[in-house]
Amino acid sequence: MKDKKKICVVFSHHKLGDLIWQLPYIKAISDHYNEKIYLVVREKTQAKEILKDCSFIQNVEYNNFRKKIYYFYEILKLWKYFKSEKFSDVFFLDKVNRGPIAAKLAKIPNRIGLGFGNQKKWTTNKPLKEVTSKKNQSEQSRELLESNGIRTKSLIPELIVKNDSLKNIEPDISKYMGKKIALGVDSFELFKMWYEEYFVELAEKLYEKGACNYFYLICGKNNKHVADKIINLSNKNIFIDCSQLNLMGIIKVIKDSDYYIGNNSGPLNLSSALNVKTYGLIATDPVSELKNSNIIPILPENYKDNIWIRNREGMSELSVKKVFDYICEKEKID
Repeated sequence: MKDKKKICVVFSHHKLGDLIWQLPYIKAISDHYNEKIYLVVREKTQAKEILKDCSFIQNVEYNNFRKKIYYFYEILKLWKYFKSEKFSDVFFLDKVNRGPIAAKLAKIPNRIGLGFGNQKKWTTNKPLKEVTSKKNQSEQSRELLESNGIRTKSLIPELIVKNDSLKNIEPDISKYMGKKIALGVDSFELFKMWYEEYFVELAEKLYEKGACNYFYLICGKNNKHVADKIINLSNKNIFIDCSQLNLMGIIKVIKDSDYYIGNNSGPLNLSSALNVKTYGLIATDPVSELKNSNIIPILPENYKDNIWIRNREGMSELSVKKVFDYICEKEKID
């Protein structure tokens, strides 16, 4: 009889979208060992809340992976956690060193990581080729698992959040009667953001066509000014500011929407993973990065893939008419 495995996965990136793209690989590790996963991520991801209904997650531990004077404190914290839990295997789905260092000090027998740079000193598996470091994070994780005999059955991120988990979460959506569309109006990177004026024009056109009654404005607290500008530019009382909601509140309004239209950002990936019909406004970054998702991209005329345009002006190439006509065609809006 084989010894029972106890598996931990460590992922240090802070962006919500990055964590969502890792879900297929975390699930693949769980399926391979037939064990639920202990997950170490940053607190900013709010993973304890959003992953609590995921059947392949046993526990979420927060570690903020701070730099400078906190570096050794973070190693100590991880060492204590690894030592107390006595994991048999720990997977590192990025190139950060402090996790593998802590795991080696805690005498974890199997430390599986990408092995780029100095990380290979602390891991036990054969490192990936350095050329792989030029690929995106998802491709790196896929190659890491394949090189260790782990098959990823589906590359498309899926996130289960049960309605019961959202029952007592703000906002009270019962007061907004009729059809709703979620608009993802911000992004961590400014050059990915469609203009506020464009969102207003698109929403008013869809409203006049009878496509919906309200629009949820999805953005972070730090970008409340984006939602405010959209509301102030319009003379119609059709927008609901969601900038003050926590992540579970955002999930609640996304799931309440007929579909989602938005910038290439964390909430776009979140919406797709929640199995809500999702349209991505893509003009300044590679649409090929979304190939392993259910996101439906809307692109400018003469768009070229695999080119990064690092200024917001590039988003003006995607016209309101193009987006409106595309949505009307797909949603059969007369």
